[in-house]
Amino acid sequence: MVTLKEIARECNVSPTTVSNILNGKPKVSQETRQRVLETIERRGYRPNYIAQGLRKQKTQMIGIIAEDIAQFTTPGIVEGIMSYCEERGYRTIVKNLRLYARWRDSWYENESRYHSILDPTLKELNSIMVDGIIYIAGHARIIHCFSEDFKIPAVMAYAIDSNPAIPSVLIDDEASAYEMIKYMISRGHRRIGVIGGKVNNIHTQQRLLGYQKALFEEGILFNPSWIRYAGWEQEGAYEEAKELLKTDVTAVFCMADRMAGGVYRYLDEKGLRAGVDIAVAGFDNQDIAEYFVPGLTTTALPLGEIGHTSVHILLDQMEGREEKAREEKPRRIYIPCTFVERDSVHRI
Repeated sequence: MVTLKEIARECNVSPTTVSNILNGKPKVSQETRQRVLETIERRGYRPNYIAQGLRKQKTQMIGIIAEDIAQFTTPGIVEGIMSYCEERGYRTIVKNLRLYARWRDSWYENESRYHSILDPTLKELNSIMVDGIIYIAGHARIIHCFSEDFKIPAVMAYAIDSNPAIPSVLIDDEASAYEMIKYMISRGHRRIGVIGGKVNNIHTQQRLLGYQKALFEEGILFNPSWIRYAGWEQEGAYEEAKELLKTDVTAVFCMADRMAGGVYRYLDEKGLRAGVDIAVAGFDNQDIAEYFVPGLTTTALPLGEIGHTSVHILLDQMEGREEKAREEKPRRIYIPCTFVERDSVHRI
């Protein structure tokens, strides 16, 4: 295996110069840089980052743990993390726990099953000396992930860790739902039904708070019969729409775009049209929302910003600002969503 010293000797430069070029440091002529890079490519040299980390006590590597890379929110957060790391000269390694693929929703309350997958992953990242870890949850909840004595700087993205020392970066569910309901009211709707996810889910609870706040400000009495729960599924929303429309609501706020799809299907079967007979709004701005007929008014999640913010906080812990981070109160950073207006909420 070719070594850095051999590359330096062949290019007639010092090993330090080769190292500086590999790490993108300036003060090397373009001619020298090009000669060294061509030699590296020709000889097939690959830096040993772990050995470098042992010498420098720093690997410039961030570990990303995803509960399941197939969750629709995860790729956008991963991209945000990786792009920010690239700008700052950090490499990333992604570990996919595949929890949803393995057990669907049955692992949420099963700590032993969860840790049978998580703990070996944490040990592996520790063994390769990552400088920090970002954990990406599939949905917001309190997670028993990092122990109280966990030594590696870490950030929780899209959820809350039970360890109060771990910062969390979340979407602002309450403010985003509030903005949507205020918009629906501005269009003349005062009988606004809700189809939520699971009752005990943080996203559901926070979005319902935003809904109630908007009603209160407009002097609209809260009616419990206007609230239905469909567990985030399209079929469940289809069934709940049957009951909700019996209450004479003029608008339906769905806490997920795919649940809005269930409402659209029920309306179509009844000869009704979203945005004409019943206003419908969603949440998430998944790709399909743009192609609903009519296009679905919804809320876009700030997934890239969650990734960027998570790295920014992590680097604060890693790059000499640890003491300041410890002195601050535990942080929960809420990132605002973006309102997306289409044609599914008509004016009355």
